[in-house]
Amino acid sequence: MTSMVDEALDEDATVGVAADLLGLTVRTLHHWDEIGLASPSRRTPAGYRLYTWDDLERLSRVVAYREAGLTLDAIRDVLDDASTEIGDTLREQRAQLAERINDLQRLDERLERMTDAHERGILMGDDEQREIFGEGWDPQQSRGARYVWGGSRQWAQFAERSASRSPSQWRELSEAMSALQRDLAEAVSRRVEPGSAEADALVERHREVFSHFFPLTRQMQVCLGRMFEADPGFSSYYDGIGDGLASWFRQSIDESARHHGIDPETATWE
Repeated sequence: MTSMVDEALDEDATVGVAADLLGLTVRTLHHWDEIGLASPSRRTPAGYRLYTWDDLERLSRVVAYREAGLTLDAIRDVLDDASTEIGDTLREQRAQLAERINDLQRLDERLERMTDAHERGILMGDDEQREIFGEGWDPQQSRGARYVWGGSRQWAQFAERSASRSPSQWRELSEAMSALQRDLAEAVSRRVEPGSAEADALVERHREVFSHFFPLTRQMQVCLGRMFEADPGFSSYYDGIGDGLASWFRQSIDESARHHGIDPETATWE
């Protein structure tokens, strides 16, 4: 910057010329003048700013330190306070920059996990999924679910939660689901009446456990109950847990909904 000034400046520079030499805007130079950071030493008889070579040299130093990330107040201290150790100031700036870089790296890692979760669902390898969810688990299930539900708000909520869920947390959730399924099978085998307090408690427990994936309202739970009974894949899965469980669970969800003032016949996914 100094060599540019040496070659191009043979007289005091107007604010426009100074701005061009330093790659700044006139507005920036006016602001730095107003706050006393870098002011012109001279003015024309008409009051226009004129920058001497020394003024331009100070401006070039301001530009250099600003590009290094120092605040204007820090730059003022470096240039005006003889007791300021420039090396210490720059080392502090580097430390702050290193902290920002670490923050950005963590943010990048978080964004990567969020992206993967939206595309894959569960962020674990196939073997780890089978180890946690059981040998009968098909890792393609969550990936396939994206093609069915990928555009829904619930898939986005599932992905957001999946991105921050650790394998141990998945294990806890899997164990909670398995325990619920065992209790559902035991209830249907004892012919617990849908609408009873025991059946209602199981329905509410299902809603609470399922809400770890995405918030599940009672109306949405009614819609799930219909699907559990009507869809061949789901009904086969639930009836495999307990004979007649798919229909019993749908009836129990309906009765629980009625107890909360919801007509299951008109319930919608909301």
